[in-house]
Amino acid sequence: MMIRRHARTSIALAATTIAAALTLTACGGSSSAKDADGKLNVVASFYPMEFLAQQIGKDHVAVTDLTAPGVEPHDLELTAKQVASVQKADAILYLKGLQPTVDQAVGQSSAKAKIDATAASPLVDHHLDEDTAAGDGHKHDGPAGDPHIWLDPARYAAIAKSVGDSFAKADPAHADDYRKNTDDLVNRLGALDKEFQTGLKDARTRTFVTSHAAFGYLADHYGLTQVAINGVDPESEPTPARLAAVQKAAKDNGVTTIFFEALVDPKLANTVAKDLGLKTAVLDPLEGVKTDASNGVAKDDYLSVMRQNLANLQAALGAAPAAAPTGTAPTTDAPTSPAPTPAPTAS
Repeated sequence: MMIRRHARTSIALAATTIAAALTLTACGGSSSAKDADGKLNVVASFYPMEFLAQQIGKDHVAVTDLTAPGVEPHDLELTAKQVASVQKADAILYLKGLQPTVDQAVGQSSAKAKIDATAASPLVDHHLDEDTAAGDGHKHDGPAGDPHIWLDPARYAAIAKSVGDSFAKADPAHADDYRKNTDDLVNRLGALDKEFQTGLKDARTRTFVTSHAAFGYLADHYGLTQVAINGVDPESEPTPARLAAVQKAAKDNGVTTIFFEALVDPKLANTVAKDLGLKTAVLDPLEGVKTDASNGVAKDDYLSVMRQNLANLQAALGAAPAAAPTGTAPTTDAPTSPAPTPAPTAS
């Protein structure tokens, strides 16, 4: 979670903050209540926060995402322009502890609504036990807790309610719309939650192996066991003891698939899968949903990618695909994440 970058990012942020202050002074500006179109000026720290802002704010908000699509959010370092956008925002959606430069910029902002996702859904520590052979070999000096709370639809719904309440207070003229949009999103997340519960209840095995320990909340909520090659920090390197523990867990629990992430080099997952004769597939943590380069429009969103995650989990765990509800057409928003494929063979 960028924990080892604190010194570097603090220096970088100090420089960008000074530049941003000069920019604001040159523009003669302090924060205004609305942008030029009369919309609430919202800054989101990365995709899961952006999705909430767009779904709840709709036409009443102008949303800026600090993390570009397809970029690993743990690596974010703010530019002077981005710091200025945080300074001028009416509302900021972020997840404290995930992106230190964002946390520092938020602390210096005078935004009327600073919405920390962890306030609505406190973090749980899913770090691997570093004092045993299963450890990830790194000391975690930052706030204890796994930041990936959005991967549990129920926790994500709680955050959505917090965002809706905050938008209503920041922009009372459209409070009814924000509440209506929040209720609609919460209902859709509730339906997604039921799809996961139904789709995974008859799984042959309830253990899955992933390259990065990002799915602890999802595993907890649906009665699964996550076995991670790396810890919560995606930059960590597994120890030989950790790799041996992963291999044993995979064999003991009939694991068929090693999951990797869309934004992380799959080399390690491929190596482990090849050693065990298993397949590989994507389990997407939704940290940076990509856009269609041809038109800049997102091909997928939180709901569609989560449904693809469900389909990939069902295939890996030996669970029967859930039937579409009676009287409804099959979903058409499924993304193009790859289904399980054999691991590469040695050349």
